[in-house]
Amino acid sequence: MSTLAIFTAPKPFTDAHINTIQRNAIHSWAALGDQVEVWLQGDEPGIAKAAKELGVQHIKDVARNAQGTPLVSAMLAAARASSEAPVLAVVNADIILLPETLPVLEQVRGQAEQFVLMGQRYDLQVKDSLDFNGNWVGQLQAEIQRAGLLHPQGGSDYFIFPRHLYNRVPDFAIGRAGWDNWMIHEAVTQPWLAVDATSALPIIHQTHDYAHLPQGRAHYRVAETDENTRLAGGMRHIYTLLDVNLELRAGKMRAKRPNLARSVRRVERWLQPDERAGTGWRWALLRRLRRLRRHLLRVEES
Repeated sequence: MSTLAIFTAPKPFTDAHINTIQRNAIHSWAALGDQVEVWLQGDEPGIAKAAKELGVQHIKDVARNAQGTPLVSAMLAAARASSEAPVLAVVNADIILLPETLPVLEQVRGQAEQFVLMGQRYDLQVKDSLDFNGNWVGQLQAEIQRAGLLHPQGGSDYFIFPRHLYNRVPDFAIGRAGWDNWMIHEAVTQPWLAVDATSALPIIHQTHDYAHLPQGRAHYRVAETDENTRLAGGMRHIYTLLDVNLELRAGKMRAKRPNLARSVRRVERWLQPDERAGTGWRWALLRRLRRLRRHLLRVEES
């Protein structure tokens, strides 16, 4: 039996660049070895063909919202029904995973039974298909050092967790903002161990545009994001990686070191009303705190 089942709901493979980066991502998952299953979910154009050519599994029927976007709840249900792997991972289809993924997972499994791994990504422009018969890992690591940008701690592009967790998930639209923030909130507020694995598990986001969304707007500016926020229970349940208290450091789960940005974030969380935007003294103060937090993070990362 496999250890890890990775599942994703890719975009249509009709755009040449999206086709290239999604194939790169899926190929990197399959390259993790025999202990990993890869499942593509949905019936968007090109998915069945890509699954066959890349030698991975395909689940065609996944429930969707009124806009035709697959639901995270349905993806999780289909994953559990299709795989017996003890650990599941939901990963965005443009994310490249490196070979340390399984060793990092085993480190955590040796320390806890209920955990959720998540983390920041490196944004990197990848235009061409990777040569998985060559030194693709070394080349990508060199590119990260040269041109990769560590993405802010707003959310996570992957979640790795034992299959019995996240049994009740709202009907979030995948690929729109908010669903990942609720996943972080759930991991932090449940009696599980929410672990920021950024330093131990580098992941690569292959940058792209948003031509697949209405008017080409970013995913956090579409109506489905507003619905995701409502389903999450409002902005008070929109957590970020700054709200995660543990990190994986030197192979061990340890408390995150205190810093000013995380302290400011705690004040933000206390002030945060449920609506996404508003007026009044709370919102004025929140905007100032967010600017301060972003400045503190830039200083810390410089």
